[in-house]
Amino acid sequence: MSINPNLAVNIGGLQLQNPVMPASGAFGEDMEEVIDFNRLGAVVPKSITKQPRGGNQTPRVCETYGGMINSIGIQSKGINYYLKHILPYYQKYQSPLISSISAESIDEFAEMSETIAEVPHVRAIELNISCPNLKGNGLAFGMDEALTYELIRKVRGVTDKPIIAKLTPNVTSIQDIARACEEAGADGLNVANTMLAMAIDVESRKPKVGNIMGGLSGPAVKPIIVRLIYQVYQATKLPIIGCGGVMTGMDAIEMMLAGATAVQVGTANFVTPTAMIDILEEIKAYMKRHGLVCIDDIVGGVAEPVTK
Repeated sequence: MSINPNLAVNIGGLQLQNPVMPASGAFGEDMEEVIDFNRLGAVVPKSITKQPRGGNQTPRVCETYGGMINSIGIQSKGINYYLKHILPYYQKYQSPLISSISAESIDEFAEMSETIAEVPHVRAIELNISCPNLKGNGLAFGMDEALTYELIRKVRGVTDKPIIAKLTPNVTSIQDIARACEEAGADGLNVANTMLAMAIDVESRKPKVGNIMGGLSGPAVKPIIVRLIYQVYQATKLPIIGCGGVMTGMDAIEMMLAGATAVQVGTANFVTPTAMIDILEEIKAYMKRHGLVCIDDIVGGVAEPVTK
């Protein structure tokens, strides 16, 4: 008997037809020439800031073994442009839209969330709490439990739409930050943003990116992300979106076995523009091969190692 796998997942009340979506910053309108956006679980445009930002100095990207370092600096045309031009563009697609927000203060996060949540076809908000707290201690919001709690709580007070907190991996205990998000009212967690990294050109003796340091992504970080997902899954009941090094369907399955409900694809989109569709088909093939009807049967399904 032929199995028709059910790939539908739910992220804090947001129903998705499948668990595959782009990572913010690795997806844009020009990709419609190579993939059908309606086949994606969700669409996630580049993070938006309140005011226009020029981004960091160039060069902004460099290749590393098994990945890439980027230091874009959240280049943005600002929220007004986003509301007028970006959001209307995605209205024609069936896949739900998740808006990613970056802000300089807790009040700004709340203000932007309230404004964007008023757009009917924005189905959820992803809060990039990995960005620096420019009006506080200079650390990322998501590196401080108290700030994380306060931020999520404030945004929770201005919208009923699902809130997804994008966590930073650059912490001692990601479980503590995840629990703070859950207690404050978040609906889901993105695990995780890029890892702080640096590369040097040994001939010129200069850093390979203009901002000296940047975020490492790609397959090199996947084992760390799998570990983080597993730890967060044990610590909270919130659905997890795995992000970091998903290049194939088996990478996605590995993250789901660790506890992820869905995955975001970033670096793979630069390597192979059709990567998200390829990953989706590979997940289907895996489920058929293992006789799995529902994708929920995979989530958190890692078995304990056999001991003698």
